[in-house]
Amino acid sequence: MSRTTLAKWLYVGLHIKRWLLIILIGVVLMGLGIGYLLREVYVSYTFPAWVGDATLQFLPRWVRGVLFIGVASAATVIGAWKLNHSIVSAVVPIERQDDLLDRIWAQRTQGRGPRIVAIGGGTGLSTLLRGLKGYNANLTAIVTVADDGGSSGRLRRDLNVIPPGDIRNCIAALADAEPLVTRLFQYRFDDDAGEGIAGHSFGNLFIVAMSDVTGNMEEAIRETSRVLAVRGRILPSTLADITLGARLADGSTVRGESVLAEGGSAVEQVFVEPANVQTNAEAAAALIEADLIVIGPGSLYTSVLPNLLVSGLGDALLQSRAHRVYVSNVATQLGETEGYDAAEHYAAIRRHLGRDDVAHVVLANSNLPAEPFPAEWHSQPVAAPGDADYAGARLVLADLVDRTLRYRHDSERLAAAVMRQYYERDLQVQQGVAALPGETDA
Repeated sequence: MSRTTLAKWLYVGLHIKRWLLIILIGVVLMGLGIGYLLREVYVSYTFPAWVGDATLQFLPRWVRGVLFIGVASAATVIGAWKLNHSIVSAVVPIERQDDLLDRIWAQRTQGRGPRIVAIGGGTGLSTLLRGLKGYNANLTAIVTVADDGGSSGRLRRDLNVIPPGDIRNCIAALADAEPLVTRLFQYRFDDDAGEGIAGHSFGNLFIVAMSDVTGNMEEAIRETSRVLAVRGRILPSTLADITLGARLADGSTVRGESVLAEGGSAVEQVFVEPANVQTNAEAAAALIEADLIVIGPGSLYTSVLPNLLVSGLGDALLQSRAHRVYVSNVATQLGETEGYDAAEHYAAIRRHLGRDDVAHVVLANSNLPAEPFPAEWHSQPVAAPGDADYAGARLVLADLVDRTLRYRHDSERLAAAVMRQYYERDLQVQQGVAALPGETDA
């Protein structure tokens, strides 16, 4: 055991030190009791001469006391450590025993942080959650259920369930299970798997099967999260069957999340059908009770806005007294946001909600490449001009981009920037537009 690991046993809130102290008190009291008994035997019985040598009578009493205490302490520590190792090795794989203490610390302490709600879907939301779970387990992810393509779309049409794809990604991002289990959950069957199963994700099939076993999708998500030791909650924005539609700049209307990007014209407005679909009450309550709400990142028109357009969720967002941060995408998306900058991303959300005070902070990427993205990416970096209209929101620029995939966020950088906005929120109000460490305030 390294010194660092040994020191972790002294962390506050682990619920370990108090029990160690009780064990120590018990051992001391037992020692005193044995001492009293030995004294009575000593004064009432004459021992042979060799007993004096065996009990170190030739040493001063204080030396014998220190020696016995040292031996007893060493025996207690070694015995407790070996007992712990013996028990833990039976329930925790050897390769995961090194981080057992970190897992205990996370479970005991991270649930005490601010109540964070993240709204979105797709890769953007799971990237954010993967970073945030290192700061706090008091997380709620509100996920869109408008997906109608790929494995999720097939399951939705064939089995009449809400699409599990984005839910699966969030569970995988927040899971604290063995890496192999997480990889299995994200496994996708290839074309050689045969008709019917080819293209499906194992996690999607698992969630759908769990919904059949438990009786509903809400319980299925909870049980799946329990199996994979998820830190936080994943809530669909609605449990109803909804369709995402869009009105395009050429006057046409398209329906279906999977065909929206193929509309051939810029998106002017998106909507969900039915318009009065019932919201998930847990999701609305989470927004009202939140301390921090993070909107995005994710596909603007097919991941973020479908959540906010569910009747009641947008209102809950605006009624919440939480600190609200909108995270702009780092790259444009073909068929949705071509040519958009960060201000235009945020303006689209305000336009759909009919309010300007959606967010307190607009968080955008400052690390723009010197050269445009390759043409085959069908995407370009999202700039964040400081002189654009952010309707009173505070624009904060930070290095958020993934070094290997420059069209995606880096989960650790993004989470650090988001949490900094929350913990420095009072300072920001006092200092107006003063820049925070590692950030540029526009």
